[in-house]
Formats: sequence, C-alpha cells, structure tokens
Amino acid sequence: MFQRNISTHEVEAIMQSGEIIQEYLDDKPLASKLLLGFSNQRPLHLVFSYDNENQTYIIITAYEPSLDIWEHDLKTRKK
Repeated sequence: MFQRNISTHEVEAIMQSGEIIQEYLDDKPLASKLLLGFSNQRPLHLVFSYDNENQTYIIITAYEPSLDIWEHDLKTRKK
C-alpha cells in the first residue's frame, strides 16, 4: 500500500464509499471482498476481509487497477 503511494486516508475513504465488485467467499482463513473506489479521480482496488470474532477489518492489498488486466469499467477482468 505504501509502496504504491496509497495513503491510509484513501483506504478509509474507499472502505466507506467503494463499490463491492467481487466477493471471494472461499478465501481462507476469512472470506474477502474486492472494492473499487476513487481518490481524486484515481481508481483504486482494495481487497479486505472482516473478522467477525474480533470485529476488525483486515486490509489485504490496495492497488491501482491496470487496463492490461481490467476492462475500462475497472470492474471486469479481461479474459
């Protein structure tokens, strides 16, 4: 996250207003979700899990989606 110049403030904003574009229900040890959000028009993907037992969000990764991998909507993976 920090190597990609993504701030904690940006992550918090995306957690509050991002759109869930994929759910990974089979991820272990916890299911995870992929969010798409924008920070000053910069698109960002955020993968996180929620630990119900500890009531804690776990940020797995945050990155700027690449058009090499994602369609222009940034929600659909290219085939």
